[in-house]
Amino acid sequence: MNFLEKIGMPILHKIDPENSHGLAIKALQLGAAANPGLLTSPRLRTTFAGIELPNPVGLAAGFDKNATALLGLSRAGFGFFEVGAATPRPQPGNPKPRLFRLTEDRAAINRFGFNNEGMEAIASRLAQRPRDAVIGLNLGANKDSEDRAADFAKVLAHCGAHLDFATVNVSSPNTEKLRDLQGKAALSALLAGVMEARAGLDRKIPVFLKIAPDLTEAELAEIAEVAVESGLDAIIATNTTLDRDGLLSEHRDEKGGLSGAPLFEKSTRVLAQLSRLTEGKLPLVGVGGISNAEQAYTKICAGASVVQLYTALVYGGLSMVEDIVRGLDELLARDGFSSVSEAIGTKREDWL
Repeated sequence: MNFLEKIGMPILHKIDPENSHGLAIKALQLGAAANPGLLTSPRLRTTFAGIELPNPVGLAAGFDKNATALLGLSRAGFGFFEVGAATPRPQPGNPKPRLFRLTEDRAAINRFGFNNEGMEAIASRLAQRPRDAVIGLNLGANKDSEDRAADFAKVLAHCGAHLDFATVNVSSPNTEKLRDLQGKAALSALLAGVMEARAGLDRKIPVFLKIAPDLTEAELAEIAEVAVESGLDAIIATNTTLDRDGLLSEHRDEKGGLSGAPLFEKSTRVLAQLSRLTEGKLPLVGVGGISNAEQAYTKICAGASVVQLYTALVYGGLSMVEDIVRGLDELLARDGFSSVSEAIGTKREDWL
């Protein structure tokens, strides 16, 4: 943790979590956040879904919902980052309070409900994006939409020209019945519309699917089958969970999605199951509970090609990105791997 974070983090943790998050975005906009620049090495450089990455450590969606801190994030050391979720029309999301720190659990619960300024505002900012960064957009649906499946395609069609990848998010627990779109028939139809929208772009970009950790093995098998048949480029495993087992914080019973340390084992098991089910046909993104290099490495060894962070930054600050990237490089070297790809799935069976 750098000097500014050591001073600022205790202060941020004494104020409302959503206001604290707003201040973190402001720090990025002002250039006051960690700025290690490009973090890479011959071992860390990797190709994911056809995208060349300097390192495999990314930022998950939800941190920069409205794409207002693109330059700051591009300098924070991530190999790639994802903004959004974006919906066709602006929407305020759910009533406040809707974000809760679970400090004793190194976790958070949110029930934001896709609050964002809408695809037009977000697209205008993405059009001015830094070109040396790898940036994706999480696609969402309006809460009151008459055709939520069509919303995903609509956002992709509007924003796709400014993206390196896009993610279909049908796994947020905070929009009523959204997770119903993970069912086989509904998901197939939704993805067909998204792929049609992608075909209309001047440049074909990879499309990912983000899934929930609260799925049975049979449901995972259906999703894997649909993903391969639909021509998806990757699966992100996983979003937040509704599980509350073993939590200590007074906020443990708040409604919403739980993220952070308690999600690590559950999301890693889902990742390993998907790795087995897809048999290498689809690269996977490992996300959920990563707070150090060893955990990032564990995700890769369980089947992930790249990883994403988010909630751990609430407790460790943006400077932990550099620690994780450099630590991952050392772990790969320790075990004799000359590249990330050599380590993928080498310990998958430990999680099955």
